[in-house]
Amino acid sequence: MNGASKYHLPKGTSADGPYDLLISPESAGWGYSGLRILSLGPGEAHSLSTGGSEFLVLPLTGSCIVTTDGTAFALEGRTGVFASVTDFAYLPRESQALISSAQGGLFALPSARTEQSPLPARYGPKEDVPVELRGAGACSRQVNNYCLPGTFDAEQLLVCEVLTPGGNWSSYPPHKHDEVRPGQESELEEIYYFQVSGEGGFGYQRVYGVPGRPIEVLAEVRSGDSVLIPHGWHGPSIAAPGYDLYYLNVMAGPGQDRAWLICDDPAHAWVRGTWDAQDIDDRLPFGAEEND
Repeated sequence: MNGASKYHLPKGTSADGPYDLLISPESAGWGYSGLRILSLGPGEAHSLSTGGSEFLVLPLTGSCIVTTDGTAFALEGRTGVFASVTDFAYLPRESQALISSAQGGLFALPSARTEQSPLPARYGPKEDVPVELRGAGACSRQVNNYCLPGTFDAEQLLVCEVLTPGGNWSSYPPHKHDEVRPGQESELEEIYYFQVSGEGGFGYQRVYGVPGRPIEVLAEVRSGDSVLIPHGWHGPSIAAPGYDLYYLNVMAGPGQDRAWLICDDPAHAWVRGTWDAQDIDDRLPFGAEEND
């Protein structure tokens, strides 16, 4: 197995049972972050046991009802990842849930292993999801901040979505979060799960190492692919012209303060200083017409 194939998981290569994608800490070779992609047909349901991990139920397409401990959360969902943000549900560790969908759909189940006292199951309304436009010019992108410090409480799980218009670069300048440096950098394992607009759409993902910790990935990514980032600089994520790029970020690590602190690659950090003189791409935010 070469380095790229170890960290780049093309669609279908990590399917398991009811899941189109199953990434666990064991399969990834690390300690905390996980992701499952669940496909349900009309009228189907799935029983989820969270075990030692906390989970989100995050609709990618379609709606569902999440029932746990006698409480039902109705998730309205969305028609697709580029259409709008979505509501979601939080499930604590050592809980049981039933995910059912009358019309069917595709549902992301990001997770983080945790040993802390569990928080209660909760509903996250889409109206409360902060939508942020980052960068400018060809580095313009949209970030949907579902479950980050300051946006939604969790034990160790961090989850956001990044949407990049065709021809733009995101996750740029390249950055890392693989060591503990108080106030500067936190240690987090990360999963990227991709969808791309348009038939035959594609993008690219870059990951590279630091001295003493090599990693080398330059992957062409398509809908349903994932990339694992145990350490190292990651970025750019490149949307090919004509094809908008979406990725779901799932992060977790050993730190008990649940911080998301990143360090830019010093060779490229200067790029941030050029954004003040540029406008944000007018194709953002995604779904603006639908939401008017």
